[in-house]
Amino acid sequence: MKLDSTITAVITGGASGLGAATARRLALHGIKVALFDLNETQGETLAQEIGGIFCKVDVTSSEQVDAGFAASRAAIGQERILINCAGVGGGAAKTVSRDRQSGEVRQYPLENFERIIQVNLIGTFRCITKSAAGMLTLPLLPDGERGAIVNTASVAAEDGQIGQAGYTASKAGVVGMTLTIARDLASEAIRVNTILPGIFDTPLLQGAPETVRASLAMQVPFPKRLGDAREFAEVALTMITCGYLNGEDVRLDGAIRMAPR
Repeated sequence: MKLDSTITAVITGGASGLGAATARRLALHGIKVALFDLNETQGETLAQEIGGIFCKVDVTSSEQVDAGFAASRAAIGQERILINCAGVGGGAAKTVSRDRQSGEVRQYPLENFERIIQVNLIGTFRCITKSAAGMLTLPLLPDGERGAIVNTASVAAEDGQIGQAGYTASKAGVVGMTLTIARDLASEAIRVNTILPGIFDTPLLQGAPETVRASLAMQVPFPKRLGDAREFAEVALTMITCGYLNGEDVRLDGAIRMAPR
């Protein structure tokens, strides 16, 4: 897909971190971007910076997602690009654990598992279906494409650590559905790919003590540093512009393989 000012995009989780970096990267090509997020302050500020639009959207709500797409399309037109960055972590809790002093057996809180799945997996699929349905109304571009979708998983999908059952399941689900959805949408000329980021310097880590950040960076084989959100944006851009890249799940992690803990 050739990027120019006739193309529009929607980025979920677009107000900060990986989504914000990708929004800025697309805006450099003149693309109008709609940011779906819950953080109104950051979302409005970034939208003003890049000449886009902010829509307050909770991806677990079909009504809010529908309203977001309606507002976005009214303002900048039907999107040809969807980038799913909205997601949550889950903290650390073993499937079952035993208190060392009392011997009490504790189970992973099911409500936490369900919340993570709702946001990271079902929220991603919800936005894909609604965006792809809109893309079907568009004519083909000169290169024969109609649209491109990029999802965000995590290396946890393959290297899930102790206490990450919910998060790992959600991200493994995104990886698992990528090829199937790419095949579903192939006849409509819409491509689907997924990025699996490693340890990135996002707002979640920017507040961590420097000793923790340095320790995490040293776990990366090369380069020994945290990932830069702009590097995620570059891979997303490649997935959008390279017409033969479809149905792929690509790790972006400096060759790290996460240890059990």
